Amino acid sequence: MTQAINGETDFQKNVLQAKVPVLVDFWAEWCAPCLAAAPILEELAKEYQGKINFAKLNVDGNSSIAANYGIAAIPTMLVFQNGQPVQQIVGLRQKRELKQIIDSLLEG
Repeated sequence: MTQAINGETDFQKNVLQAKVPVLVDFWAEWCAPCLAAAPILEELAKEYQGKINFAKLNVDGNSSIAANYGIAAIPTMLVFQNGQPVQQIVGLRQKRELKQIIDSLLEG
C-alpha cells in the first residue's frame, strides 16, 4: 500500500526515520506519466510489503520538500535508506526495470 506524505512532519516520520528503505514517488495530479506510474507502484508495494515502503509526495502541496532534494522533473522517485537518498529514478519506468533497481538495493 502506497502511503501519502503530507508535510515535513509526515516526511520526517515516515521516510527519514523509517526502519526499512522507502521509495518516495514525487508526483502531481496534472502529470500524465505520474498517473501512469501509480498502478505500477501500487503493485510493487504489495509485492515488496515488509521489505521496502512506498510513499507518494504531491509536489504541488510539498514544494519545499521537493526543492530540498532537487526534484526538477516528475515523476521522480527517490529511494531512502537510513534517512538518506540512495537512488534516484527520473521518468516513467516499466515495472520490470523498477523491480531490478529495488532488488539490487535490497541485495546491496
